[in-house]
Amino acid sequence: MATALLIIDMQNAFVGMMDAPLPKIQKLHRLFDSCSWPVILTQHGHTPEQLQPPIKNQLVLKLLRDQTPPIMVGSRAWELSPDIWKMVKDAPVVAKTSYDAFGTGELDHLLHASHVRRLVVTGVMTEYCCHTTAIRAFTKDYETWLISDACGTEDEEAHERALTEEQDLGNAVRYESASHCPCQS
Repeated sequence: MATALLIIDMQNAFVGMMDAPLPKIQKLHRLFDSCSWPVILTQHGHTPEQLQPPIKNQLVLKLLRDQTPPIMVGSRAWELSPDIWKMVKDAPVVAKTSYDAFGTGELDHLLHASHVRRLVVTGVMTEYCCHTTAIRAFTKDYETWLISDACGTEDEEAHERALTEEQDLGNAVRYESASHCPCQS
């Protein structure tokens, strides 16, 4: 079964959340690279136009209500982590403006073009972008694996809660550690 590695939002804005998952993502990337399997990154960001009224993007509205500055395209916060960029500089990067990496249709297009049927999800933030994207992948009929130790977030409790929610869905989305990734069998 064609399998792709998805690395979600490993950007400077999330630098503190990347420490734990980075070594596992690097391990998975080496495996995928050695097998010539596709690796795709996402990069979250907003343009100045998206912040002008009337604001339609619900995530932007939430961020502004919470007084959290959105990640602006072209800013240092928006840039991919140097560790990730060095590792996967030739991989396609899907731009996103919400939690869902499938939102623009570009990710689905890339996966279909590579005949991918299994998606291995990694990155940050577990309870938002990773969880939402994994659920969307499942609803789009991809065999979906959320790699628990290759995802990170601000606090361990939120990380564990998101993984528990995955299990509560009747294992619709499977989760494993990087050492038990399905692509290694």
